[in-house]
This record gives sequence, structure tokens and C-alpha cells, in this order.
Amino acid sequence: MKVIVLGGGVIGVTTAYFLTEAGHEVTVYDRQPGPALETSFANAGEVSPGYASPWAGPGIPVKAVKWLLMKYGPLVVRPAFDPNMWTWLLKMLRNCTAERYALNKSRMVPLAEYSRDTLKALREATGITYDERAKGTLQLFRKQKQLDGTGGDVEVLKKYGVPYEILDRDGCVAAEPALAAVRDKFVGGLRLPGDETGDCKMFTDKLAELCVARGVTFEFGSTIRRIVRNRNRLTNVLTDNGWRTADAFVMAMGSYSAQFMRSLGRPIPVYPVKGYSITVPISNAEAAPVSTVMDETYKVAITRLGDRIRVGGTAEISGYDLRLHESRRRTLEHSVGDLFPGGGDLKAASFWCGLRPMTPDGPPLVGLSEVANLYLNTGHGTLGWTMACGSAKVLADIMSNRVPEINARDLSPERYLKPI
Repeated sequence: MKVIVLGGGVIGVTTAYFLTEAGHEVTVYDRQPGPALETSFANAGEVSPGYASPWAGPGIPVKAVKWLLMKYGPLVVRPAFDPNMWTWLLKMLRNCTAERYALNKSRMVPLAEYSRDTLKALREATGITYDERAKGTLQLFRKQKQLDGTGGDVEVLKKYGVPYEILDRDGCVAAEPALAAVRDKFVGGLRLPGDETGDCKMFTDKLAELCVARGVTFEFGSTIRRIVRNRNRLTNVLTDNGWRTADAFVMAMGSYSAQFMRSLGRPIPVYPVKGYSITVPISNAEAAPVSTVMDETYKVAITRLGDRIRVGGTAEISGYDLRLHESRRRTLEHSVGDLFPGGGDLKAASFWCGLRPMTPDGPPLVGLSEVANLYLNTGHGTLGWTMACGSAKVLADIMSNRVPEINARDLSPERYLKPI
């Protein structure tokens, strides 16, 4: 089958890889001059199945108010006259119950675990390298109340057989020795030893090269101008390089998938939530993290990537605005400087932002859309890197009329075709 993949980030490129492995003829289109130059470019670097959780949960509305008032708060809302923003926020609020949180997390963790295992298998099969480490994630709690509140998440981890460790201060220092210098700033942590880290951009670049060697065509610098639907099928797309047609199409354009789906009269509940990162050169390896530390108070991930520290966080709801705000940089600098003083050269750090494609409930949209030959692979939120390989493999199986190895109905866009 001839397939066009719209989008050349980590989701689009992994989709292309697994589709070509399944025997399909694949072409990828992206407006950027190369792969992974938007949301996949400088994310936090985590492959964290154990940390796969929906943002919508019990108590979040109250916490959100507190976060908005914090000096280094993790949440920013810049209200706009955008009906899509307010519709999305209302749907998210409807998911802020214990029942919905448990259901949504139970849909996310199996995909994230499967994706991590699929990534491992791909790594073994191809020899691909990307500054990867398999040293786990440490969720660090500055307050006892945070540590005491992990019960619900732990129950889900137990249910799905995800290994975990509840650590006191000494245990946290054993996992991340550099924390010994600041042990008075936290009370304990939740460690997920099965989690990994790696450079998403580096991975996507190298996987794109492997795709080309397997026959995938990439048309970079090719903006999608128009998508044409005849009755309930896509017929072709207009790019900067002309009209293109295929038997099937995959929408993997992150937050921009929502705009194109609206143009087809088939809206999807995906909205951009901006995240920021700084990439800090390591100046003292002994004072830097070993793997990923999640600063639970500020919702900041601090990750070791080779000779760099990637610090990512913040949820800014401001539409498709890609402006960099220095206040967000200060939040990231505060977190890493507080926990790993002297580990990196903050003055030499690069500053970046990207738009996370979020669904109101948390799980992504993976599967057939309401258009007969248009498939979705979008809505992964903060977990695009974590879920990329698994989502791509699931979709390739669906498109090849094979039964996926995990429950794909939990990810289907069909769950939004009727009110929750």
C-alpha cells in the first residue's frame, strides 16, 4: 500500500519505519528542512513508562490555582479568544476525577511499557545509538505530603507489573549521588528503574537515515497547503512541491494535526501546551545527574544526555504561540541549580520551546479517523518520545490488518466520537 505520512518528528519517522518494515511504500512530508526540528527537537529526554500519567486528575483544578500563584510555578495560562482552547480545557476538567484518572492512566501505562520494549528491540536490531542510558527515573519529593500521595500511582504500577522503589533520602542519594550535597532539600522519592533516557532528536535523525536505506522517501521543506477529501476519503494533498496522492494517509503533525482535521470537518480534541527546555553543558560530571530526576514541586525533568543536562518543564496554555519567555527559563534554572549546583554551566545554556499535542484525557489518538483512509498518530502530550515506537508499531499493525500486540481500542479516536 502507498502511504503518505504527514509530519517528520519522532512520531512521523517511527511510523514510517514500522510501515516500511511491514512492506508499505512510504513518503514523509514535513515543512522543516530535516527531521525532528519542532516538538521533538529538545524535549526532556525521558523514556519514562512508569511516569506515564494523565495531567487531568483529582485535585488538579485546586493545584492549578496554586501553581499559577507560585514564583516558579509549572503552569502558565495566557487566556485568548479561542473557542478550541476553552472547549479543550472543559473536557480536561471533566477528566479530573479519580475514576477517570485511573482509567486514563491504565490506558497510558501499557502503551508506554510496550513502547519502551519496542524501542529496545529496534535498538538491538539496528544498533542505533542516541546518548541513551537505562538507569531509571527518580521522582523527587521536597515535601512529605507529596511522598505520602503516591499510593494511587503505585497501585497502577503494581497492577501492570512496573518495577518501582520508594526511597528515603539515603536511597535517593544512592541512585543520584550528586544529590548528597542538597539532601536537606528533599524527603524522599519514587524510583522507576525500568525507565530510560536518550536524545530524541539524535534518535530521529538516525532512524530517518535507516528509513531512507529501507526505501522511505522524505520530502523536507515541503509544507502541506491543502488536504482534499472526496466524500469520506482523502484523495490527495497539496504540498510546496505539488499534488501528492496515496492509498492511505497518516496524520502525525503534532498539535497542527488538529488544525488540519478541522479543515476536513472532522475535529479532534488535541490542543497545544507549550513546554520549555534548557540544554546545559556539563561543567562537573560528579555534580550532574546520572539519569533523570523529576522535581515534583516544579514539575521539571532534569536529564543527563551525554555531556549535557537537559532541563524540561512548564505547561503554558497559550495556543500556537512559540515566543520564548524568560520567566520560564528562570524556573528551569532554579530547579536544576537548586538540586545540582555546579553541575552545569547555566550561562552557556541554550533555551527552547515546543508545542506538546495534548488530549484532554491523556492517552494519544492512534488509529483510524472518521475519514476512511486517514489514520491518526498524535496527541501524545509530554510522552511523545516515550510512546513513539509503541504507537508507531500499533498503527503499522492496524494499517497492515494485523492484530496489535496491546489493546489498541484504548487508543482509538473512537473514544471521542461520543460524550464521555
